[in-house]
Parts: sequence; structure tokens; C-alpha cells
Amino acid sequence: MNIKLIIIKLLILIPTLILATTAASSDLEKGRNIYQKNCQMCHGHDGKNTMATAANFKRGKGLFQSDSALLERIKKGDKACPGYLGILKEQQIFDVIAYIRTLYK
Repeated sequence: MNIKLIIIKLLILIPTLILATTAASSDLEKGRNIYQKNCQMCHGHDGKNTMATAANFKRGKGLFQSDSALLERIKKGDKACPGYLGILKEQQIFDVIAYIRTLYK
């Protein structure tokens, strides 16, 4: 196999593994606390949105994507939701992602 192709595959694989490990080691309690402080006012205490344009996590809205896609969405913000880049650390965002996934029922 071509050495350049191997290097390219490794450069793609390593960050993916790091993100997967980070998401898998998320802390639900920390995620719940961050959610209550920053998200609950629009997305509701149980994930049922209180603001019309906010995702309804109870119904799974916005949750059918990868953790890394949700990470980028939360960092940048979407519609009325502010971006949290520079406000929350990546691990804190992964904690929130893990928590909001528990709200889908």
C-alpha cells in the first residue's frame, strides 16, 4: 500500500478515535448541570422544547447524528441557539450531548 495513503488514513482515524473516546467517557451528571444552566430555558427541563424554534429532544429532534456533528453544531450555534465555542470546553459539550441523548423517549 502507498505510504502516503496510509498516512492520510491515520490522520483521519486518530482524531476520530479521540472524539469517540471523549464522547464515550462523558459524565451525565456534569452534562445535566450544564444543560440546566445553558439549555433548559429553551429546550425544557425534560427535553420538550419551550421555545418554538428549539429542538425537542424528547422526540429525538436533532439527535440522529454523530456526537462529532452535534459537537460542531453546539460550538457554532444554530438559529436562536448561541454558539458555545470558547464558553464550554469540548468535554463539557460531550457531557451535554450524552445527557440530551437520555432525554429521547
